[in-house]
Amino acid sequence: MYKDGKIDPSRRRFIRDSATALGIVTGSLLVPGFTRAQSGDPPILLTNFELFDGQRLEMQSGLDILVQNGRIVDLLRSGQGPTEATVLDCGGRSVIPGLIDCHVHMTLMAVTELVALSGDVSLVHLIAGQQAGAMLRRGFTTVRDVGGPVFGLKTAIDRGILEGPKIFPSGAAISQTSGHGDFRMLHELPRMPSTPANRIEAEGVNVIADGVPEVLRRSREQLMKGASQLKIMAGGGVSSLYDPLDTVQYSLEEMRAAVQSAADWGTYVCAHAYTPKGIKRCVEAGIKSIEHGQLADEESAKRMADAGVWWSIQPFLADEDANPQTDPRSREKQQAVADGTVRAFELGRKHRVSMAFGTDILFNPAGAASQGRQLAKFARFMSPLEALRLATGAAGELLSMSGERAPYDGPLGVIKPGAPADLLVVEANPSENLDWLASTNDTLALIMKDGRTVASTL
Repeated sequence: MYKDGKIDPSRRRFIRDSATALGIVTGSLLVPGFTRAQSGDPPILLTNFELFDGQRLEMQSGLDILVQNGRIVDLLRSGQGPTEATVLDCGGRSVIPGLIDCHVHMTLMAVTELVALSGDVSLVHLIAGQQAGAMLRRGFTTVRDVGGPVFGLKTAIDRGILEGPKIFPSGAAISQTSGHGDFRMLHELPRMPSTPANRIEAEGVNVIADGVPEVLRRSREQLMKGASQLKIMAGGGVSSLYDPLDTVQYSLEEMRAAVQSAADWGTYVCAHAYTPKGIKRCVEAGIKSIEHGQLADEESAKRMADAGVWWSIQPFLADEDANPQTDPRSREKQQAVADGTVRAFELGRKHRVSMAFGTDILFNPAGAASQGRQLAKFARFMSPLEALRLATGAAGELLSMSGERAPYDGPLGVIKPGAPADLLVVEANPSENLDWLASTNDTLALIMKDGRTVASTL
């Protein structure tokens, strides 16, 4: 190997060529978006079912669904499918699109606030990976993560390393000092120019940005990491201790800086806001999705409708599924939001605001499994199929605003040619009620994501 104290040239070439080959292999496993080439999969034909396609508020019959290479190829009249297809007889059950949750925090939902703020980081991510698989098996094939370090989890799922839903990541939520994303303790103030990022910022949960230049910087950082949309905190929150619920956060100029950063990358900004004043400022700034909004009034709801702004809303009812709050200030804020929830649904429907389903399960290990049950609560405010559409076709429309930054091709939340084959076979008629969502281990006969069977009793 050595000659005159130097590496022999032939050995040097061997080492160089070996390193190059290794780099190609490992690089292919690490480059974002890498997927192994698929050979042509044999077609699958789903037959004998009642169909909710995610758009029409009715159950359709007499159709078969042809699936190949991870996509829905066609909707055919029964009996007209190709003879070479593998037939899945659904036994007269219902077929619906895979469910979409438009407001999740994958890394924060199933850990306590103490663990999230000060626990072992590897444990936080391992729990998130476990929850991703559980979420998929509850029938949620796609989610929009609106705050947290999920880029690695998304990559692991997309490459088949872990089981889980498609993820539209926002990266770290962007907050002003004293805003809903500022989880520092009072003893950490004041923050000086030389002060390093605190743990929450360093881990990519939230990031603090004050003034237009800092908002631009932090927005661009999340886009660089792979955010499909940006998330800002535009008003007071329940789980944060130091910002009253009625506060408006970020000036109009700061909001517009985030909106411009997103627009330059062909995507949009969603914003945490509860109050009319916060909602109206968001609409004026060009923000396209209001998260929560339970304290909206007539004027703010109408402005959302007129501007085509989406309302990503959750069934916050201060019931058994509410995120646990130990501080009296947070419990008081939580009750105020619950009191406004019914009114918010009424306003959204009255003014025809585009609405989509979300949960916002946060710091709630025991509540992580309530995801489906929370969707079922929407049927208190509308018909079951209207509620189901908010977690399928409507939610897919909201996610499509990511444009070229969308990490997956094709329309989501619908059953039509060209859409990913994300399908559920349900042991119930969803036009009658959504109670079956509370126990999906027993009521989902088939879970299919991208044409691959996740679970089946067919």
